Amino acid sequence: MQIIQTVLELRNCLKNQASIAFVPTMGNLHAGHIHLVEIAKRHAECVVVSIFVNPLQFGQNEDLATYPRTLEADCEKLKTAGVNIVFAPSADEMYPEAQTMTIILPPIANDLCGASRPGHFAGVATVVMKLFNIVQPNVAVFGKKDFQQLFIIRELVKQFNLPIEIIAGDTLREASGLALSSRNGYLTDTQRAVASQLNSALRSIVISVKNGNKDFAQLQQQAIALLKFQGWEVDYISIRSSTTLNPASINEKNLVVLVAAKIGKTRLIDNIEFCIET
Repeated sequence: MQIIQTVLELRNCLKNQASIAFVPTMGNLHAGHIHLVEIAKRHAECVVVSIFVNPLQFGQNEDLATYPRTLEADCEKLKTAGVNIVFAPSADEMYPEAQTMTIILPPIANDLCGASRPGHFAGVATVVMKLFNIVQPNVAVFGKKDFQQLFIIRELVKQFNLPIEIIAGDTLREASGLALSSRNGYLTDTQRAVASQLNSALRSIVISVKNGNKDFAQLQQQAIALLKFQGWEVDYISIRSSTTLNPASINEKNLVVLVAAKIGKTRLIDNIEFCIET
């Protein structure tokens, strides 16, 4: 496995590759990331994983400075997983000058997580476009845990006619139902013991909807109230169309229910995608 830190070296290394699968990450890797690598290995001869904590997607009061950097341990995991190349650039390598040119995103980027994290998805889209241009993969693999991010990346690829197939990897979970996340490492033992309440709230909504309850607003409000009672600071719980991410209509068949909430200082997200008969 090669560890490459410059754009020039990476391009030289990749120029003769017949097929490339790409998994972009911010490091601090866990089993969910390795699951995405395993998917990538099934779709191309060369698997490239990037490790880059992107400053453009962090707000002023977010955890950029304290976000875990575990490059050595990450590389050991990726080597064991059979990755060919790790691209681990510095911020100066990715942004040698101020990034004054960015991508204007559709209104959905300012909704859900975008409402409380202004500019977040613009930062994500900008770095992903840069990485796509650098790596030029045939396939890129993203996790479903950040469903809104996945939706925006798919739209980016479609609207800019990028010759890249986007593959979604299912969310891996602990036995309790807690979605694997790099930010789970911030949880105290007490918080971790109750963190599965987030997924339980989503599953309760899914069961209610499948049983015929179409009062989405009430279901959302009840779930928010329960989580607040349990000590969570809830950003949102929202039932959406999984194809458009617009608020779900009662006739919608393909749905996703999404949540973002804080327990202590740790903000977690989760979602469940599901279908109902109309």
